[in-house]
Amino acid sequence: MKQNVKFENLEEELVDLQDVLKNSLQNEVLEIRKVDKTCDKFHNLMHQFCNLDAAEYVIFSKFMLKDYHDSETFVFLDSTGKTVCNLSGRDLNLHNMIKECDNLVKSKER
Repeated sequence: MKQNVKFENLEEELVDLQDVLKNSLQNEVLEIRKVDKTCDKFHNLMHQFCNLDAAEYVIFSKFMLKDYHDSETFVFLDSTGKTVCNLSGRDLNLHNMIKECDNLVKSKER
């Protein structure tokens, strides 16, 4: 029996993704978005934070209330799903810096 998952091709696209992150994404506990490397905000931040320039994706909580944004942790991943850095909501705001992951195929069974 096949497990009901959010993304059909998550394991193929992000081969180095940690199991805990993979399961949290597939069970919709966490969200994943593509980093928009063309925006000015990203260019300004990548010079401030080590390894951010290698980031292709970011994982964050879809349930975090705005009041607790400063306590949130953002997990930045490279193109294979390997963690490149973790940053706090105190350090940055993702607004206008992320977009949908057009390479991840959402399951039709959901």
